[in-house]
Amino acid sequence: MKFQGTESYVATDDLTIAVNAAVTLERPLLVKGEPGTGKTELAKQIATSLGLRLIEWNIKSTTRAQQGLYEYDAVSRLRDSQLGEEKVHDVANYIRKGKMWEAFEAGEKVVLLIDEIDKADIEFPNDLLQELDKMEFFVYETGKTIKAENRPIVIITSNNEKELPDAFLRRCFFHYIRFPDMDTMRAIVEVHHPGIKEQLLTTALTQFFEIREQVGLKKKPSTSEVLDWLKLLLAEDMTAEDLKAGSTAALPKLHGALLKNEQDVHLFERLAFMARGQR
Repeated sequence: MKFQGTESYVATDDLTIAVNAAVTLERPLLVKGEPGTGKTELAKQIATSLGLRLIEWNIKSTTRAQQGLYEYDAVSRLRDSQLGEEKVHDVANYIRKGKMWEAFEAGEKVVLLIDEIDKADIEFPNDLLQELDKMEFFVYETGKTIKAENRPIVIITSNNEKELPDAFLRRCFFHYIRFPDMDTMRAIVEVHHPGIKEQLLTTALTQFFEIREQVGLKKKPSTSEVLDWLKLLLAEDMTAEDLKAGSTAALPKLHGALLKNEQDVHLFERLAFMARGQR
């Protein structure tokens, strides 16, 4: 069972090595990187490449670790007892299975994505240490232990919003997805926009990387944003000459796809003003 990337996902050599190492070690793969570098998509493509089902657990700031295991609905049971419902005598009727429970009892090997773990409370990773390590947990209400029949491939993503505990990091295989270089970005664009004209691609990517390298930029545009930008350029039938002509104004054509806050727009407007003043 080896991951080699897919036709729709350009995986670098170091990324494929990391994925396969985590699979071999049967450790969760912790993937960090800038937003928009394909961390979430990686889990989907691993599932596609290996022919496995994907189970997604999307983490929010209010998510608790227990929700990934199960939740006991005591309120519904109390209401049913007042109504004289027969099912109230079986507590299992009031247990809501979480995504980890679903992965553990899948009956087959699956890919479990725990997406953006750093959004949750700082204690969230620590609360899952034993469950991720032993691939089992105890259900107190029923007195049963839920153990993974087939150890799932666990992919955990983080945008580095919070530091993760050392004890949690020890249980993971770690990989940082570096931002693509020019050649890798060309390969990624070719997957999403096959046959794009060479001159347009070269000019657009040159402008894109120049924007990313601009000192003082609050939010650097990501891979997903340059793909959106190129889609707009193609829809507007823009040429390399159109982009070059627009570059004299500092703000690129259709810059709303790349610059996502007013501070960055003002930065490029000031640069254009200063450039005009020096002529």
